[in-house]
Amino acid sequence: MSEHTLSEAEYDAITEAAAQWCMRLHEPDCSDAERLAFQQWHDANPVHAFEYEAMREIWQVADQLPPSTPPPTSIKTAPRYAWRRYGVAAAIALCALPLAGYSGWQLGWVPSSYERFEASDSLRSVTLADGSLVQLNLGSVLTYSNYKDQRRVTLNKGEAFFKVSHDSLHPFVVKAAQGQVKVTGTQFNVWMYEDQVRVTLLQGSVLVSSNTALPGSGLRLEPGMQARYKAGDFEPQISQTYSDDGTLAWRNGKLVLDNLALGEALPLINRYLDKPVQVADNQTARIRIGGIYNTREVKHLLTSLPKVLPVYLTRNHDGNPVINSLPQSPPKS
Repeated sequence: MSEHTLSEAEYDAITEAAAQWCMRLHEPDCSDAERLAFQQWHDANPVHAFEYEAMREIWQVADQLPPSTPPPTSIKTAPRYAWRRYGVAAAIALCALPLAGYSGWQLGWVPSSYERFEASDSLRSVTLADGSLVQLNLGSVLTYSNYKDQRRVTLNKGEAFFKVSHDSLHPFVVKAAQGQVKVTGTQFNVWMYEDQVRVTLLQGSVLVSSNTALPGSGLRLEPGMQARYKAGDFEPQISQTYSDDGTLAWRNGKLVLDNLALGEALPLINRYLDKPVQVADNQTARIRIGGIYNTREVKHLLTSLPKVLPVYLTRNHDGNPVINSLPQSPPKS
């Protein structure tokens, strides 16, 4: 039995329906019956699920929808979306906005182009629509949107190195967790794990904010500086970096742990693992680890730890690995 190929008109109809559902489900008066009807529509065809998730991403990057848990989808997102396909749907959604008569582009609400990039088990280099170059580390996902007043990247997870084309009138903004990095043209690296973010500057200058909801434009970095922040930080912590500190070793497929305490090393390690590793207590977290590891083989690092450190492994009730320190032998009398 041959698979039915959707016509352009059929695809446009699905995209339009996805936009309408996207807006309706976020209305406070959306009924249980409507939500059930949406779920039936969503589950009826994998393309429905794909288009709905794509529409959610577009409106989330435009800050028009509150965050919510997306429905599961069985289709892997394509590397690029043609914005033309979403033009009609976005226009329909914009009609529900209070300032009818102005286009979303002119108001800076809706991007003129939208791209999504993902690197799974290999590094990936991409050129954005503005000419900026981006290299993605393993397991990284980001989106790029071109707005009237800015070029915006959202780092959904992972790590990326940016070489931004200069445009002083159209700043380049990278959103990561609750904060952001704002530049006009420069080279920098952004690493993210859960709510932790590290920004390392190589050339130019950037403004780093730990929370965009707070007033101020952020702290300025100069080349050779690094900013760190996590959820709840009022401002980033700034430190000096060195050319051999290993921050960019991932671009050569390496993870460098330079005599770090386990508590500090685990976020760097967990970024590459399906199940995060934990430490049993503060004593274990203070044990130091060093070495250079292949980023494709970080999962093997865990099983080798008891061979090189005074630790043993257990698992918690969720099945995640836990590192425990070996009991210290009492001193001989």
